[in-house]
Amino acid sequence: MIRRRSRRSRPGLPRLARRLGLALLSVPLLYALAALIGSLVPVNASWREPAAGQAVYLVSNGVHTDLILPADAQGLDWRPLLPTRDFADPDRRAQWIAFGMGERRVYLDTPRWRDIRARTLWAAAAGGERVMHVEWVGDPQWHARAIRLRPEEYRRLWAGIRASFALGPDGKLRRIDHPGYGPDDAFYRGLGRASLLNTCNIWAADRLRLAGVRTSLWSPFSQGLEWRYRRAS
Repeated sequence: MIRRRSRRSRPGLPRLARRLGLALLSVPLLYALAALIGSLVPVNASWREPAAGQAVYLVSNGVHTDLILPADAQGLDWRPLLPTRDFADPDRRAQWIAFGMGERRVYLDTPRWRDIRARTLWAAAAGGERVMHVEWVGDPQWHARAIRLRPEEYRRLWAGIRASFALGPDGKLRRIDHPGYGPDDAFYRGLGRASLLNTCNIWAADRLRLAGVRTSLWSPFSQGLEWRYRRAS
């Protein structure tokens, strides 16, 4: 005689589906909670902005954060590392440079938000090659946050950004063959990988941390970083 399985012995598919759905839903919620806590917890908590010093800027479009530094200050000149031939038609009057880090597909394949595809989002989340974006800037104070640095803090920030670039056999920055978003910007190969756990905003916060500046412990979103600094006047 064939015994029939009782209903209790059968897998509860609806229950498993609910549990799986809750587990998937909990991931972004836990990520958002970690981001909130990380943005509130400071590192270099004793740092105070000096009354006078070298100004740098933090600029955000609501998603992505860039650090803006002078082209030449404190004896540190970016121009030999970023020759004008790397850019289509840079503004020769611009005296500031914006630096940002991003995942390769996100940067190179999505010049506009509407160009984002599923594989782009997956690359940004799961991890991909780091790319550095560089842009000459005329007015660094537009929609920016300002930070004054002591000379030694500025030098550490400069060195931290410089160390994010990959070098070729000739010791020069490795420009990527890409037209850029406009005449004033270019892409370069970076070191390491970008992911959901190591976003562009975390990169910016880490550069400030290395400089000794008070910043957020873990801020994957731009809002978790920019709130700490005063608006540029």
